[in-house]
Amino acid sequence: MLKAEVQRVLGMMSGTSFDGVDAAVIETDGERIAGFGPTAFRPYSEAERAVLRAAMGRWPGEPGVEEAAEVVETAHAQVMAGFTDIALAGFHGQTLAHEPGGRGTHQAGSGAVLALVWGGPVVWDFRSSDVQLGGQGAPLAPFYHFALARHIGAEAPLVFLNLGGVGNMTWVDPRKARPEDEGALLAFDTGPANAPLDDLCHARLGIARDEGGALAARGRIDQKVVEAFLQEPFFFRMPPKSLDRGFGGMAARVAHLAEADALATLTECAAAAVAEGIGFCPVPPERVLVGGGGRHNAHLMHAIAAHLPCPVAPVEAVGLDGDMIEAQAFAYLAMRVARGLPTSCPSTTGVAAAVGGGQMSAP
Repeated sequence: MLKAEVQRVLGMMSGTSFDGVDAAVIETDGERIAGFGPTAFRPYSEAERAVLRAAMGRWPGEPGVEEAAEVVETAHAQVMAGFTDIALAGFHGQTLAHEPGGRGTHQAGSGAVLALVWGGPVVWDFRSSDVQLGGQGAPLAPFYHFALARHIGAEAPLVFLNLGGVGNMTWVDPRKARPEDEGALLAFDTGPANAPLDDLCHARLGIARDEGGALAARGRIDQKVVEAFLQEPFFFRMPPKSLDRGFGGMAARVAHLAEADALATLTECAAAAVAEGIGFCPVPPERVLVGGGGRHNAHLMHAIAAHLPCPVAPVEAVGLDGDMIEAQAFAYLAMRVARGLPTSCPSTTGVAAAVGGGQMSAP
């Protein structure tokens, strides 16, 4: 167990959009943020993405999982090699399957392998303990969002919205003393975000993404699709709650639409899902700060702002790096695991009590 002093910690995240590995260093004692260090991004090749896509929805021992784990471990080992003077690393792995209340959760890649290759301690498997104790296992960034709210000097409740493959939000009351305190946090997945947009672009246009939402901006929204989407039982469940990547067969919902119209409709679905989520906040947020790749999609950002009664801005507006918040979060959580501090609580994942997830592997 590490001492309660500021350390340089590396965090790494490989998200459901399959774009690659984000890596970021923060200086932290697991409670406050003392500073930010260097960052890096290692993209997945098309061949690597194909291996990961083929393994989606599969569990350990099933076909393609071992190959996916090798891709994940190789990519992370390569990015880790570029960092020096690090006390600890946090490794999220690549989520292939997530069934809280069912088979559990599965992130491909072994932190023990990375510890051996890198030569330092690695904290990993962050979600399993939470799921085993009745939690959703996601989202896990909220405790870091609490630290960020304190770091930027927020004085009123606000929301951190992450637009990755799936959207998730954290409502934070920075006036509370600790993230696990009652009323400090409420966190949950909002619904699909970038994943259906990117999947449609890949499948129907042969491109990685709709840059800036340019194609979606030219399309017409099929409101019947949006209305049917919002009738999904997920939107009527009280948070905390989480999703896997393949929510509701989004591609099938827009299969009858031309590409621009399909993208416009999927964008509106993502924005409407965020609006539904805001309705669960204990107190309306003063502002919404957006991280993740979706903040680069101007059309998606405009659609979200049109639904909400408060300002919506990328996290860069308060001096943060929206590309690296998720990676930084796992650095922060790694330090908390190393110190024996909780990483989730009832209001973030629905777990029965505040719990510290993750396991540490030494080289």
